[in-house]
Amino acid sequence: MRETFDITGMTCAACSARVQKAAGEVPGVACANVNLLKNSMELDYDGSPETAAAVVEAIERSGYGAERRRRAGEKGAAAKEERPGAAAERAIREKRDQLVVSAVFSVPLFYVAMGPMFGWPQPPFLAGEASLMAQGLTQLLLCAPILFVNRRYFFTGFKTLAHRAPNMDSLIALGSAASAVWSVAQLYRMAWAVGSGDAVTLHAAAHNLYFDSAGMILTLITLGKFFEARAKGRTTDAIAALMDLAPKTAVVVRDGAEVEVPTEDVRVGERVIVRAGASIPVDGVVLEGAAAVDESAITGESVPRELGPGDHVTGATVSTRGWIAVEARAVGDDTTLAGIIRLVDEATSSKAPIERMADKIAGVFVPVVIVIAAVTFVAWLALAGDVATALTHAISILVISCPCALGLATPTAIMVGTGRGAANGILIKSAESLETACRVDAIVLDKTGTVTAGEPRVTDVRLVEGVSEGDLVRAAAALERKSEHPLAGAICAYADERCPGADGGARVERFEQVPGGGLSALVDGIPVLAGNARLMAARGVALGELASAAEALADDGKTPLFFSANGRALGMIAVADPVKPTSAAAIARLRAMGARTVLLTGDQERTAAAVARQVGVDEVIAGVLPAQKEAKVRELQEAGHVVAMVGDGINDAPALARSDVGVAIGAGTDVAISSADVVLMRSDPADVATAMELSRATMRNIKQNLFWALFYNAICIPVAAGALSPWGVTLNPMIGAAAMGFSSVFVVSNALRLRTWKPSERVTPAAPAVVEIESVSVDVVESAERKEPTMTKTLNVTGMMCQHCVAHVKKALEGVEGVSSVDVSLEAGTATVEAADSVADEALVAAVVDAGYEAAVA
Repeated sequence: MRETFDITGMTCAACSARVQKAAGEVPGVACANVNLLKNSMELDYDGSPETAAAVVEAIERSGYGAERRRRAGEKGAAAKEERPGAAAERAIREKRDQLVVSAVFSVPLFYVAMGPMFGWPQPPFLAGEASLMAQGLTQLLLCAPILFVNRRYFFTGFKTLAHRAPNMDSLIALGSAASAVWSVAQLYRMAWAVGSGDAVTLHAAAHNLYFDSAGMILTLITLGKFFEARAKGRTTDAIAALMDLAPKTAVVVRDGAEVEVPTEDVRVGERVIVRAGASIPVDGVVLEGAAAVDESAITGESVPRELGPGDHVTGATVSTRGWIAVEARAVGDDTTLAGIIRLVDEATSSKAPIERMADKIAGVFVPVVIVIAAVTFVAWLALAGDVATALTHAISILVISCPCALGLATPTAIMVGTGRGAANGILIKSAESLETACRVDAIVLDKTGTVTAGEPRVTDVRLVEGVSEGDLVRAAAALERKSEHPLAGAICAYADERCPGADGGARVERFEQVPGGGLSALVDGIPVLAGNARLMAARGVALGELASAAEALADDGKTPLFFSANGRALGMIAVADPVKPTSAAAIARLRAMGARTVLLTGDQERTAAAVARQVGVDEVIAGVLPAQKEAKVRELQEAGHVVAMVGDGINDAPALARSDVGVAIGAGTDVAISSADVVLMRSDPADVATAMELSRATMRNIKQNLFWALFYNAICIPVAAGALSPWGVTLNPMIGAAAMGFSSVFVVSNALRLRTWKPSERVTPAAPAVVEIESVSVDVVESAERKEPTMTKTLNVTGMMCQHCVAHVKKALEGVEGVSSVDVSLEAGTATVEAADSVADEALVAAVVDAGYEAAVA
């Protein structure tokens, strides 16, 4: 099982490496991941209380504190989870207070100690040769409060040193303590010299006081820690912003009255009221009412979605217009928002492979630095014969060496990167998948629901001469309502839109599903067939010109279904799963990034080839089973490719699990989502390329951080050791302390640059002047009561976003002379026009274009 432990006492990467090693060596522990930024540890272990207690004991033996974080609802658990930024705000306040006290005493300490060197005026009681002892005592008194307020460095540093697990605090404690102890010893020398009248020893000891170094080292490091705490606090902004999305209260109906209650008190099954401007507090289903809901916080989609009875709603989305009553289906930790927060939190707690390398370096860094400092002290003592010079170089090495920067290089970038992903509707489950995504060079895409919409729609209707559209739709709807096939649902939806109530409660008897053929039944006593050409041929139904039309439609990836009554063909309805509007552009972006794209589907080859032509993939493989999808991914991996699999269905789960990076469409099944490493909340294939771009930007940032952290130490340690002393270049311990503190600030600030990252502009291929998505062809029927024949045309209108747009389009078409009626559907994106035969198609299209939209008509 996996549990989270809160860790105390960690200050650098060496600390986290030590805690991780101590926990990982406990029997029963499978894996331990320590997060320095969050002061937490994710522990995978056997679930035994004895094992958990052993882990806590092992960590405490290492010099740190550990406590198992209780789950919500567990006895002793906090009533409400702390906001992620709260701990960071406390750390900032503590460091600020510590810095203020240190600065108040450091400034006069520095003035007293360095004033005589720079010729600064001194108070009378500290001026002149007779005041050397007074100067020493004053420096001691000013340094003591600084040592006291920064005592944690000494407690933690020497404690970890005693446990043979030195960390950054050990370096600080050794450096400042050596300066302070050496200075106290010199103060005693000065007292002895005053008593014995030895002026030479008095002057020599006075010049060997390092109280200012001890105090300034602690002050400058605290200053760096303060800025580091502020920068680190900003890395949790993404999670904090997600938590802030959840409304604090909800309006529920209890005992027939509306009551406002805290959101956490809403129960599953309760009726929740949402008015315009309010956030939806829970996941649920609309019971009544209608509203336009802004879902950009969850999906990233900027256009509000029109909702009505039966539609699902997601918590933390905002109603911009209307009123709805919602039945609560998921509350609290079960909501989509809570799941997103968990995923982001888990991703920031995991470690990327590159971070494990940094941890290994950090684990040996501090002991090596202490050894280097000791060797430097001995070497300078032997070369110069001066304890003060040797001590200066040794202390400089201790305080300038910074494992903090090394430890913060990766987790800060990972945390900011996953936060940016969440803000763009991309949920990254682990740091490892974020790192791997930058190396992906082969993208395997499922067709249905991934590249295509996953919802079949009627695209074309062909009628036999003498048959009206109503006759065909009536027969089709009556038969298809008995079927559970996805294509049947598309036909029924079309019938409900075009001819509501067309089947009119027709009596359907002897319903039969013909294997491999279609459907058969008696509709109001008349034998009716629905199915493919093979079924029609077997039942002796002549298709005539419908057969050739069906071939052309099949070549376009559409599925033609024939209908007949009493042995005579009525017509044909073609159904297709339309390609998502962004699919072609998304694949173009992937190819521009150097990735090979493969369309992998269980659909028939002709349909798959048609879709492949529309979107421009490099390779198409059709007719595969779920196991074969997994085999194809394995085949690409064996060929040396780093493979990302993109899918949404249960049949994609094996391939998602096999791939190096599994990408699940957010609208897909729970099985697919749980098998994936990355979840696209907007269900937009364009976000696959965006995820890869984010991965590359994050890894580039991590490598920059690691370079500067290692480069900094590689350059500064030799300088501090005195390698450039023959040329007059030395490093004062105070300067080293300042450089050490700000190296961490530099690394964290560089990681924060990712907060400004945005996806590249989407590549939009040139679109033809007219894109025919739906074409309905009907025979023109001469009316005895009208002198001019009429016809019905359906236009596909793009650009409509709301009912205002619908009214605008309708008004524009009604203004065309000869148009008798107009029916505009926002959901289908169509406008059905009843017009005189003399009305030209161009006139209808021009009217819509002049209104500010795009249109196509068959």
